[in-house]
Formats: sequence, structure tokens, C-alpha cells
Amino acid sequence: MLKDIYSHTKSHMEKTLDALHRDFATLRSGKVSINILDNIRVSYYDTPTPLNQVGSVIAQDATTIVINPWEKSLLKDIERAIQEANIGVNPNSDGDCIKLFFPPMTQEQRKEIAKEAKSMGEKAKIAVRNIRQDGNNQIKKLEKDKEITEDESKKGLDEIQKYTDEYVKKIEDTTKRKEEEVMKV
Repeated sequence: MLKDIYSHTKSHMEKTLDALHRDFATLRSGKVSINILDNIRVSYYDTPTPLNQVGSVIAQDATTIVINPWEKSLLKDIERAIQEANIGVNPNSDGDCIKLFFPPMTQEQRKEIAKEAKSMGEKAKIAVRNIRQDGNNQIKKLEKDKEITEDESKKGLDEIQKYTDEYVKKIEDTTKRKEEEVMKV
């Protein structure tokens, strides 16, 4: 029973860390990444579709992303979706493809993105603590229902706390690395 709780808790904490990595991928650092477009959806036959599924998305260089739609009729829809996403650039269309020119980041923008990364890290730590709370509650319920002894319960709570400390540390390290990457000119 306790092993199930441990594995459930650990897998959820791992998923939280993975989600943080995905969130960080959408943040802009010195070099532009196509991941900044991950949350953009284009209306494709009245269905919100991820941008990378309606055309090819390529980082041409450190400041330019090129979007080549598979159907030219989608150009206007893609432009509209990018403008609505408010990612800090306006799409430039030449009738065949859309280019996004990202200006070099100012120090102020870097600080703002670093602050956003820190906020994402804090949310991930809160999620890990909530997962710890769930695990602890399950263990306490087992003890209350006399399915495990008081000693086993104490050991179980200590084990859950070990996982929590481990993942909070991983989140802090990941956040620190992302902040350094963003601040590096």
C-alpha cells in the first residue's frame, strides 16, 4: 500500500517538473525558439489547431521564425492567431510565408522574463507541496483505518517529505538555470 502511494506521489512530482520544463520552453531567452509559438492555435476548419500542425515552423536564425503554411488560404488565420497571442512581434506575410522578426531583448525584457520564470518555478513548488499533502493524507487515512502502524505511518510521511525536498531542489535548480540563461546577453 505504501509503495503505491510512494510511486503515485513520485510520478506526479515528476510530471510537475516536466510541465515546468515545457513552460520554460515557451519563454524567450537570448536566441528565439519556435517553442514560443507552442500555445498558439489557428482556426483550421473551425477547429483550434496547433500552429505546427498547419505548416512548417522554422527558426531561420537567432531572431527570425518562418512559418510556411501547407495551405496558403491559412495565411490570414495564422496572422490573426499570432496577433491575438500577443507574443511581442507582428507577423510579416509575403503571400507565401509568414516571418516573425524578434528584436534583440532589452535588459528590462530580460528581467521581466526572468521574473516570469521565477513565478513559474514557484507555482511548480506549490504543486509539489500539494502532491505531498495528498500523499500524507493517504498515509494518515491508512493509519486511521488501522491498515498500517504508527511507525509505518511516520516512516511513510518521512519518505514523502524526502521526495518533496528532492523535487523542490530540482525545481529551484531548473529555475535558477533558466533565469541565468535569460539574463545572459
